[in-house]
Amino acid sequence: MSIDERSFRKALGCFPSGVAVVTTTDAAGRPVGVTVSSFTSLSLHPPLVLFCLDRNTRNIDAFREGGFSVNVLREDQREVSIRFASRRDDKFEGLAATSGATGAPVLPDSLAVLDCVVESVAEGGDHLIFIGKVERVDCQAGGQPLVYFRGAYATVDS
Repeated sequence: MSIDERSFRKALGCFPSGVAVVTTTDAAGRPVGVTVSSFTSLSLHPPLVLFCLDRNTRNIDAFREGGFSVNVLREDQREVSIRFASRRDDKFEGLAATSGATGAPVLPDSLAVLDCVVESVAEGGDHLIFIGKVERVDCQAGGQPLVYFRGAYATVDS
């Protein structure tokens, strides 16, 4: 049975996901970042997480080695998500990003940050699956997550 791509996307959109920006540096030391909704925990012992990127993602090779930071966005960071989902070159302009334990950029005011080193990269259809070992975590005490649901941003009412 063949699955219609549009129906498949619609069904996947019914599963709400948090929004994060994954950041790293390229071979020249320039910061690189991309918005993802395909981020999840993988293991507690050892602490592992994963995220997926389309093989055609710009600067994908920068994520293959070294460190990366997963910046879990707060509900008031919708514009940050849009910025890092774009193809613009100046994604970090005006942001007071710092350097994490692995050297990857850390975005200010993120709800949580997981600083990781690449454990492995696997193939998954038209995407690559990046598995990272968490080296450091930082969580804010308050705030709500930015959520993506049915093709639009949403918030959590608690």
